[in-house]
Amino acid sequence: MQARLRLSASGNMLDTPPYRVSRELSASCEQGSKWIYNPFHVVEVSNKRPSEGGEAGPSRKAARLSEMHDNQGITESPGIVSFVHSNGQRNQQQEEDHSDSSSLIDQLGRELSISCLLRCSRSDYGAIASLNKSFQSLVRSGQLYKLRREMGIVEHWVYFSCNLLEWEAFDPVRHRWLHLPRMTSNECFMCSDKESLAVGTELLVFGKEITSHVIYRYSILTNSWTSGMQMNTPRCLFGSASLGEIAILAGGCDPRGNILSSAELYNSESGTWITIPSMHKARKMCSAVFMDGKFYVIGGIGIGNSKMLTCGEVYDLKTKTWQEIPNMFPARNGGAGTNETSAAAEAPPLVAVVNNELYAADYAQQEVRKYDKEKNVWITLGGLPERAASMNGWGMAFRACGDQLIVIGGPRALGGGTIELNSWVPSDDQPQWDLLASKPSGSFVYNCAVMGC
Repeated sequence: MQARLRLSASGNMLDTPPYRVSRELSASCEQGSKWIYNPFHVVEVSNKRPSEGGEAGPSRKAARLSEMHDNQGITESPGIVSFVHSNGQRNQQQEEDHSDSSSLIDQLGRELSISCLLRCSRSDYGAIASLNKSFQSLVRSGQLYKLRREMGIVEHWVYFSCNLLEWEAFDPVRHRWLHLPRMTSNECFMCSDKESLAVGTELLVFGKEITSHVIYRYSILTNSWTSGMQMNTPRCLFGSASLGEIAILAGGCDPRGNILSSAELYNSESGTWITIPSMHKARKMCSAVFMDGKFYVIGGIGIGNSKMLTCGEVYDLKTKTWQEIPNMFPARNGGAGTNETSAAAEAPPLVAVVNNELYAADYAQQEVRKYDKEKNVWITLGGLPERAASMNGWGMAFRACGDQLIVIGGPRALGGGTIELNSWVPSDDQPQWDLLASKPSGSFVYNCAVMGC
């Protein structure tokens, strides 16, 4: 415990991945005394037993809940997680002792308590929220996630949909699957084209209902869906990407089918949309990424042109200006726009950024390519996972997940199939894909987003 929980002067964890902290804290609570570290000095706190007939303190409860976390089924998704016995009843432990305490952990005080919780894995926040009302209020407020972003502590979870209106999440830390509540919407939304985006602690799903475009928002803080958000310019088939608590959407089509050049910035902290300057070219079915703190739009179909655009554009958030980048489109199928398949039938470019390097998946050649920013060319690195199938790029997800590239998909099969998550940490060598997880499921990925918080 003492060697593994050292903190630097800046408050960052040394030698200990965030996902191990909570388990070691729980284990240490059973010892006669424990050492609590803060950025400035070490404090020894005695672990007194509760008075006879009293309830166990938060530390002992955390240990019990941590054990439950590993042994009980998880029925709900990230954020506030519910633990159930095999008979489906909510665990009685979650209901007992909701005593409130402004200091959270009495012996430490509120500030140091929060400092410790920041270094716990977000996988444990459901159990932490079950300790009492103070912990629950703290987790649901989103304060922990905001402070984690400021400290550079980020864990990435993968959210995807292989069945209409149903979403799942994969937790790479615990290697577990989680089901989100089913979306409630009409059949028009279910069958419409949809885009998805993870920003802050929210998953946004964009689609169309009977008379208008609509955005459904899933919050990991409440484990629930809400609707009613509106952009300044409703759109679909746009390019989008997020950076912390902000996201930018660019291009797409308006409700009348007109191709747009306009763009908007969304702030998940305030829930507001701000119109930003328009791109040089209108485009739909484009892709977007953040790289080097700037927003890039790649590919897409322009006005009066049935072929994919070869140019990209980059938006500088500081100067609030766009710059066009000629010939940035990641060539595939022998070159951009030269294949026989109609551009409208192809998926938007499959691109992702890891460590400020841009990668693309060529679904036809089954290759991974890397973008050389200095020379404005694409370099072939190697192959994609063999079992990741797609239909002109549709049905397969290619995303960045922390320092890894991930491919989500699987072989097509009648009446079912298998979904697989493969990952690779980019290097100068040929890609060596590791199978993170797989399970029986629909193998066509309709939407996918990666949330880092």
